Amino acid sequence: MTGGYRRDDSRRDTSSFFTSQPDATAYVGSVATLDRPEEHAGELDFSAFSDDLNITEQDVLAVLGPDAEAMMAEADIDVDELIRLINAETTMLPPIVIPDAAAESGETELEPVVVAAKTWKQRFLKGAALAVLLTLGGGGAAAMAMNKHVTVNVDGQEQTVRSFGDTVGEVLEDAELTIGAHDALSPSPDAAVSDGEVITLERGRQLNLVVDGSQRQSWVRATTVADAISQLGVPEASKPGTWFSLPQDGKLPLEGATLEIKTLKNITLYDGASEPKKMTTNAVTTKELLGELRLTLGPEDKADGGLDYKLTDGAEVHISRTGVSVIQEKETIDPPVEKIEDPELEKGKEEVVEQGEAGEKIVTYKVTRENDKEVAREEIKEEIIKEAKPKKVKVGTKKAPNPAISDGAVWDRLAQCEAGGRWNANTGNGYYGGLQFNASTWRAYGGDQYAPLPHQATREQQIATATKLRDSRGGYGAWPHCSSKLGLPK
Repeated sequence: MTGGYRRDDSRRDTSSFFTSQPDATAYVGSVATLDRPEEHAGELDFSAFSDDLNITEQDVLAVLGPDAEAMMAEADIDVDELIRLINAETTMLPPIVIPDAAAESGETELEPVVVAAKTWKQRFLKGAALAVLLTLGGGGAAAMAMNKHVTVNVDGQEQTVRSFGDTVGEVLEDAELTIGAHDALSPSPDAAVSDGEVITLERGRQLNLVVDGSQRQSWVRATTVADAISQLGVPEASKPGTWFSLPQDGKLPLEGATLEIKTLKNITLYDGASEPKKMTTNAVTTKELLGELRLTLGPEDKADGGLDYKLTDGAEVHISRTGVSVIQEKETIDPPVEKIEDPELEKGKEEVVEQGEAGEKIVTYKVTRENDKEVAREEIKEEIIKEAKPKKVKVGTKKAPNPAISDGAVWDRLAQCEAGGRWNANTGNGYYGGLQFNASTWRAYGGDQYAPLPHQATREQQIATATKLRDSRGGYGAWPHCSSKLGLPK
């Protein structure tokens, strides 16, 4: 016994606990073979890391932990003998596999392979050493102590994992559990783990949240819709009457989900000429509201703001109903007027000879109505069902005689002042003739018996009419500017 271990140079038969396999692809020892396609064989020089694959005393002590000495003493074996047994030619070890990406690219750098080899050796060596010790009939208690029972709680679901792992990450690897970028793990992957410990893993789930049409994506660590809403703090979710696309007590799948939330809104609907209607709805847009109410729009109907108009609490929705119809109406045809000149009848006078008779027609119209109010009418065609008979009227062409006048010289002076002496003056200012009558005054004093307007009458006819106006007012006050200028009495 030296250093606490009993040394025995004799080789004991260990074939009972080793498995021979002629085509084993790699061994722990001085030689290692990479499991990779033949076309890449020989590309790497393994001498650079062959020492990393050799089992050392430090390796054995590290993997067996603080109970290493007790375990080897119980099995009556020292560390060198344990290493020799692990390195026995009949011991088959798992292959070292280069990642596909490196193999396909033909990389010749050794560093990634060395790291993989070290990790591989550490994980395998612990099991191999324990297998030797247990087969020799010793180290059972210490080995069982290293075989930990760990509770792993994944989203509230517990499972017991048996593992020789020293860290949380190694235990999860034994349980075939991976950690996502949005997962929460306690303790951390590098934390040491002991028998009976509890590891908590909360899975991250992506939630596509759509609130009244506004979308945002979030990650939550929740298993139910209600928990997800609580984590995100969605104020709309607590409002009375809010609609959810998923039940709040429903499970949130690991692959994520889309949750649509629609708040309850008070709106007023104005549909065409109908009375305004107040209502509540969870609809987000006018289009959704019309679908909810089973209302359709005609080809010419319109919704103010369009169908994508976003509804809010207190909103008004206006629908303009436009209809086009074709109608037929019976209408009267006024009789045409047929004028017959009569030289015996004084000019300006007319006499009806025959009253004529109105006709009838059927007119077809295209009528456009908006909210029950006609806004346009277009005639398409008409059909005469009764011809109209013309109305015959005699029109006098006989000129009225010039009346006798007095004070012609005074009226000529007044006409010179008013219109420059032009008895046919018509400047477009509403005053006519030499004495600048307006049409209403001309008719009021009988001038229309001579002509419709003063400038169409003769000098004598204008003076005769003006004399009536002067006499009715007791002077020339109807022409204030010129009568003052000429010194005529007003």
